[in-house]
Amino acid sequence: MNRPDDLLALDNQVCFAIVTAARNVVSLYRPVLEPLGLTHPQYLVMLALWERSPRSLGELAEQLALEPATLSPIIKRLEAQGRVTRARRVADERVLEISLTAAGTALRAHALEVPPQIMQRVGVDAAQLAAIREALAPFSGYLDDAE
Repeated sequence: MNRPDDLLALDNQVCFAIVTAARNVVSLYRPVLEPLGLTHPQYLVMLALWERSPRSLGELAEQLALEPATLSPIIKRLEAQGRVTRARRVADERVLEISLTAAGTALRAHALEVPPQIMQRVGVDAAQLAAIREALAPFSGYLDDAE
């Protein structure tokens, strides 16, 4: 019944493939991140902060494509774990600044093991992962051009 040219077949939908893959990726990361004491969303926050810290909550939310209200509880949990601090920016008290603690910075050394473990579990190398990421690029950005 399911023909390759059936535009409404569930198996032909890129949206279904991406949603299913996203769910599976989070499940794949769970046992790898567990020894670090991180959830997948917390890992993404830490990745952004390892690139640059401190950052405002707004900057982090924008880079992670999350609403600040969604990001705030994640930041609070990381703060409770002693990995980040939250403080009002001295120059502008309206801005909440997120900074790594020494423990948060030290965690990066352990996180270096995450990508190789994920590649091994999936059976791909760094070049294949880069190709997958590149193929997803049209779906990853905002729809600025479509407006």
